[in-house]
Amino acid sequence: MTLHIATIVVHYYTQMPKVLLSVAGPTGIGKTALAIAIAKSLQTEIISADSRQFYAEMRIGTAVPTADELSQVKHHFIQHRSIHEPYSVGTFREDALDLLQDMFKTHDTVVMVGGSGLYLDAVTQGLDDFPVVEPGIREHLIKQFREGGLNELQELLKKHDSEYYRQVDLQNPHRLIRALEVCLSSGQPYSSFIGNRKAPNFFLHLPIGLTAPREIIYERIEARVDQMLAEGLLEEVQALFPFRHLNALQTVGYQELFRYLEGEITLEMAISLIKKNTRRFAKRQGTWFRRHQDILWFDRDSTKDLILDRVHTALKSLEHAK
Repeated sequence: MTLHIATIVVHYYTQMPKVLLSVAGPTGIGKTALAIAIAKSLQTEIISADSRQFYAEMRIGTAVPTADELSQVKHHFIQHRSIHEPYSVGTFREDALDLLQDMFKTHDTVVMVGGSGLYLDAVTQGLDDFPVVEPGIREHLIKQFREGGLNELQELLKKHDSEYYRQVDLQNPHRLIRALEVCLSSGQPYSSFIGNRKAPNFFLHLPIGLTAPREIIYERIEARVDQMLAEGLLEEVQALFPFRHLNALQTVGYQELFRYLEGEITLEMAISLIKKNTRRFAKRQGTWFRRHQDILWFDRDSTKDLILDRVHTALKSLEHAK
């Protein structure tokens, strides 16, 4: 259940209600540092909902928290899988909810952080019930994408589900592939399965977000990409090149450098594309999060003390409302 700060939903518990506090916002804005500060203040732990940081082989290109950051607060779902192990949003939701059941035995509040809106929503709002996808379909669609580009996926989706075609971000290959694999497996439009989700009922959700002017976000993206390259991103991608067909690697920062290694584009062009596509990704993140009217937004320049004070006030309001 999502909690609006101005309209607190009353739950009648015999104890203080359990709260999942999520930290959202565009890439590179400072979510990790804020989540750590909040978790330390509440003496709790952090669940990562960043779908790019799940994989052990992808450290630099996904901006995994540093060793120092990880040592300050216990983190979950950071580099806990291999790129060779398929890991869906549905599986993550099940794993996260199981973990929350255990964590709420010893913590009243848990912090979740990530820029993957779908994964945050999966835990807090539930998922629509989609059919099982037949083996091999996703791999075939990924091959089509690599060979024919976005346009081929777009036309295929338009043919199989014109309604979802009008709604989806047509520049997001992950969304297109996900919709198409459901269409092709079930023989029914992807949109026909939307709208049957059920939110978990054993915690309240307190969502907060970080924001900044677009030019600041873009400047931070440029600096982050340059830092990744300085830390060895190209070498990381070279090591992963033989596995470039895997779903985990169909992501910004890796795909562009794979194209460079294949001789399709120059390194300079690849770097430019990483920055451009990351800016697009940040724009899509903003669109996703703005749909949620209940997020308590803070400017990224807000002091930690101000944010922590507001968080503690909101949590006290929940306690009084129980």
